[in-house]
Amino acid sequence: MARHKFIEGSVAAESGSQGQVIPLLQTVQEKLSYVPEDAIREISDITSAAVSDIYSVVTFYKQFRLRAPGKYLVRLCDGTACHVNDSKTLLDVITDELKLDSSDTTDDGLFTVETVACLGCCSIGPVIMVNEEVHGKLTPKVVKRLLKEYQNKGKGD
Repeated sequence: MARHKFIEGSVAAESGSQGQVIPLLQTVQEKLSYVPEDAIREISDITSAAVSDIYSVVTFYKQFRLRAPGKYLVRLCDGTACHVNDSKTLLDVITDELKLDSSDTTDDGLFTVETVACLGCCSIGPVIMVNEEVHGKLTPKVVKRLLKEYQNKGKGD
């Protein structure tokens, strides 16, 4: 099994206790943007926590991903201001346009979609953030156009 040097070198890995599972998972998530299976096994070796227990932690906390995120991370705000401005409809449009079923990442690996509690852009809600770019005062028509633009840009790279 390939070892992740950043795990071995982390302060959390030094103690070797099960209490270090979450800090080690956070280290992996920060470095790789997701938690691959081999990293889970390595964390199990380091902490003596069962692999199944580590999977339980990863699937319980929304911050962790088991799959690499798409090229474009689409965060849809569902805070109060965006919610009352119909962010739910935008989520429906996004999942429909990107043909997402139970997964949060498109089959082509271009988009990962997640809802967030707040993006701090209440005055321009409803809002999505694509990677680090904020798009506000959205309508379903504008969201469809934006997604097409990102699809075209992503396929051209």
